[in-house]
Amino acid sequence: FSYTNNNTSHSHLRMSSIEEQEQERQVETWKVKKLIKQLQDARGNGTSMISLIVPPDKQISQIQKMLSEEYGTASNIKSRVNRLSVLDAITSTQQRLKLYSKVPTNGLVIYCGTVVTADNKTKKKTIDFEPFRPINTSLYLCDNKFHTEPLNELLEANDKFGFVVMDGNGALWGTLCGNAREVLHTVSVDLPKKHRRGGQSAARFSRLRTEKRHNYLRKVAELTTQFFISNDRPNVTGLILAGSADFKTELSQSDLFDQRLAPKIMKIVDVPYGGESGFNAAIEMSQDCLANVKFIHEKKVIDEFFEQISKDTGKYTFGVTETLNAMEMGSVETLVVWENLDVTRYTMRNIATGEVIEKILTPEQAKDPKQFHDEETGVQLEVEEEPLLDWLAINYKRFGCKIEFITDKSQEGSQFVKGFGGIGGILRYRVDMDTIQTYLEVDDEWDDLDDFI
Repeated sequence: FSYTNNNTSHSHLRMSSIEEQEQERQVETWKVKKLIKQLQDARGNGTSMISLIVPPDKQISQIQKMLSEEYGTASNIKSRVNRLSVLDAITSTQQRLKLYSKVPTNGLVIYCGTVVTADNKTKKKTIDFEPFRPINTSLYLCDNKFHTEPLNELLEANDKFGFVVMDGNGALWGTLCGNAREVLHTVSVDLPKKHRRGGQSAARFSRLRTEKRHNYLRKVAELTTQFFISNDRPNVTGLILAGSADFKTELSQSDLFDQRLAPKIMKIVDVPYGGESGFNAAIEMSQDCLANVKFIHEKKVIDEFFEQISKDTGKYTFGVTETLNAMEMGSVETLVVWENLDVTRYTMRNIATGEVIEKILTPEQAKDPKQFHDEETGVQLEVEEEPLLDWLAINYKRFGCKIEFITDKSQEGSQFVKGFGGIGGILRYRVDMDTIQTYLEVDDEWDDLDDFI
């Protein structure tokens, strides 16, 4: 593939702050997935590969002390080669720790050791970073592989769900993110029972009871908005309403309930009690729908892409060249890309003329040496390479579009990868590919005119 890059910036097409946060989260999630794969593929000789995960509540001095003790223990390893490798890895980890005066807000992850490369050579590898959300696991392991299990937990904790648990005694608001549950607020209520006390007329008692229930519903609805709406938008992926009796159903159907949250209701569950016990029961009873959220979102994105094609709206593009050209034009609203797309972006410079060209090549195309020589003179070009996915993750904002990383694990995802090359775009307006090509050619002519002037 090749495409024209006019270095156009369409960053003026701004997203809201919540959309930006969601996009950053998607990109960070993809980066961690990619890192996990790289770490899992790495293998070493002996037990010289260190996995160190430090939660936010630990002190750097504690970790340095622990590593010093481990150094003393490792000095007794009988195998000389393994002993030196382990000691070297511990020393490198200690040096990397010195770059931090304190543990970052979300914790610290360090992987360090000597890995065996594909051509059976050894290479030292050290990775350190602050995770994109708090990591509460504490881990130190010396092994012949890197341990990535805690990073998988980061990915599982990708979505935050809101819970409202209410019954005749009160209500609770909470969130669930991965395995971390948090109670945001609780209120108690004293509602009249169904049977009136002596001396009250039936009509008056009924009116008072209805009024108190209404006020209770109003209060719950207001607090639900307060906790789960930020900047005029829901701040949770989904909402679970739970409790005994009919309160939860009344809340969902009431005019008092914020209509911005209505589409977020994923499930209404019966639990025999309220409070924290009810919260725990609601989490347990909602596991099925919570697990499907990622696939539901993915299906929604790809279904929208397929709908544009089936209706022949012209508001779609697919294939590497076509999609990148549409991005240059600023017409892509949502970039849809397979998280394992295996193509590389090459920037090539002719040292003699200074001319710079860019090519997007598959691994098969990159095997051809002609790709890296000047077509006319045969001169070898100076080459810089970067996985296209990495480049897109860094640069998508420049083109004013959102980015959606999808898997091939769902039926829709698999169809998108196999049938459409794993990359495409949902466009802001109808565009045909000839128009895009004309736009790019005109832009090139203006560039040539600038050179002439």
